[in-house]
Amino acid sequence: MHGLAVLPADVQDRDGAKAVLAPLVGRMPRLERIWADAGYAGRLVDWVREEAGWELEVVAKPEGATTFVVLPKRWIVERTFAWLGKCRRLSKDYEHSIASSEALIRLAMIGLMARRLAPA
Repeated sequence: MHGLAVLPADVQDRDGAKAVLAPLVGRMPRLERIWADAGYAGRLVDWVREEAGWELEVVAKPEGATTFVVLPKRWIVERTFAWLGKCRRLSKDYEHSIASSEALIRLAMIGLMARRLAPA
C-alpha cells in the first residue's frame, strides 16, 4: 500500500498531502511517523494526528542556517525523485492526463522494485 496523487501546480503541497494521505487512513496499521519539510508545517500536522493517529514530524533547517545543510530523512524523498527522473517518460512532463502520469509513476516504481528483488 502506498499513496500517490498527481495534482495541478496551483495546489499547495500541504493541501495535496491530504489527497495522498486520506485514502491510507485505517489501511496502514504499522505506520506511526511521517517526515516532511517545513512547507508542510501548520494545520496539516494536527490533521494527520487527528484523522490518522500518525505523527507528522517537520524536518526544518536549523535556526540561523544560511547555507546548505543536510537534513535528516530529507534525502529519501530527493533520492526517490532522482530515481523517477531516470525514467525517460518521467524526465519531462509528457503526459496529458493525471491518470497516465500516476500510472507511469507506479510502473517506474514497480520496475525499480523488481530490479532490486531479482537475483544478481
